[in-house]
Amino acid sequence: MKNKNSIWTLTVALAGFLFGFDTVVISGANLPIKELWGTSPAFHGWFIMSMALWGTVIGAMFGGIPTDKLGRKKTLFWIGVLYTISAIGSAIAFDPYMFSFFRFIGGVGVGASSVTVPTYLSEVSTKENRGRIVARYQFMIVLGIFIAFISNYLLVGVGGDNDWRVMLGVEAIPAIIYSILVLGVPNSPRWLLLYKNDVNGARSVLERLGIKNIEESLSEIKQSVTEGVKEKLFSVKFSTPLKLAFAIAFFNQLSGINFILYYAPEILEQAGLAGKESLGSSISIGLVNLVFTILGMSLVDKLGRKTLLVFGSIGYIVSLFAVAYCFYSDANSISLLSFICLFIASHAIGQGAVIWVFISEIFPTSIRANGQSFGSGTHWVFAAIITAITPIFLDSSYGIFKENPYPIFIFFGVFMTFQLLWVLFVMPETKGKSLEELQEELTQ
Repeated sequence: MKNKNSIWTLTVALAGFLFGFDTVVISGANLPIKELWGTSPAFHGWFIMSMALWGTVIGAMFGGIPTDKLGRKKTLFWIGVLYTISAIGSAIAFDPYMFSFFRFIGGVGVGASSVTVPTYLSEVSTKENRGRIVARYQFMIVLGIFIAFISNYLLVGVGGDNDWRVMLGVEAIPAIIYSILVLGVPNSPRWLLLYKNDVNGARSVLERLGIKNIEESLSEIKQSVTEGVKEKLFSVKFSTPLKLAFAIAFFNQLSGINFILYYAPEILEQAGLAGKESLGSSISIGLVNLVFTILGMSLVDKLGRKTLLVFGSIGYIVSLFAVAYCFYSDANSISLLSFICLFIASHAIGQGAVIWVFISEIFPTSIRANGQSFGSGTHWVFAAIITAITPIFLDSSYGIFKENPYPIFIFFGVFMTFQLLWVLFVMPETKGKSLEELQEELTQ
């Protein structure tokens, strides 16, 4: 049963691979598309680069509805369909408007997956392994990012002037595979109890998951479901988890992580690396992300969410101010790349390993999907804004910091100092507690 549980949770977490691949594959298409269609920096930022993120905002904000109404499993399948449509449509787009539309579709899939996947994984895990299980989603995200960087690098020259079409189109392959595989996973036992009142179905899933003390687990779930079935997300009772979800999502994006991942080749070119060399260096960023995510996964249930965020925050602060200094002092590109890799490592072991776990466990079962939508939506709103305005600062023609982007990294470093203070004095530790225990603790 344990092996089956691992297969099911890894299958569901594969949505994270598509998430990571879809969001970062655009970095390789960024400059070719800009040259092909000759759009203005504002149009390129708000439509070409960030349209997927605006779709992500919509998917995140409303993803809780199908997650609850259709169920976690069916929603996961349709997320795979959205990824497939987006990959094929983006690859064959004949103008920037068609391209933006299909990127938006993929973004909806990303946003919905950031709601449905952590919700599902938290509901089929135990308090002892929940951090590690939900963190599989983050592992798959960074694996997708890593593979996207490698894919972009290897596909340079394959399609001539249409390299970017191949880069974007290959995503359809894993998207189709995922859509088929996810049909074989069971429904969430908590969803079966809350929305279907299917006690036998929930018991059967718990048995298949290898959960001990099934009747006791059923009793706890039924009690939490009964207590919260008629409650709404935006109420005084849930003010604490709402504030916590907003804060961790806000700080996640004010670290600058999406800014660096989306514009890594451009940033590295600005530091003196040539086009393909910058794409190659981006692979090292993806590799560091992957290695330290694995480390974060192994520690999230041992050291706890709060401890990892303390380590990550300190690493953020050191690396961001160091990158700013590298740009300011015109340091060599190797030094710059090293500090960017330190930044990525700090994110992977801190925010990357914690955010989806933390948001998925602080809301009660009756509002978990909607709570996940709120936290995820906050995350993606700030991600979209930052990605959209970046060309205004970096563009070679009239960017505010076109000569030297060091103030941008100082800005992010200041906010990470605020994050460290929040983690130390506000954030609660959630490791080792059942979802029902956390519900009682955070909603008094």
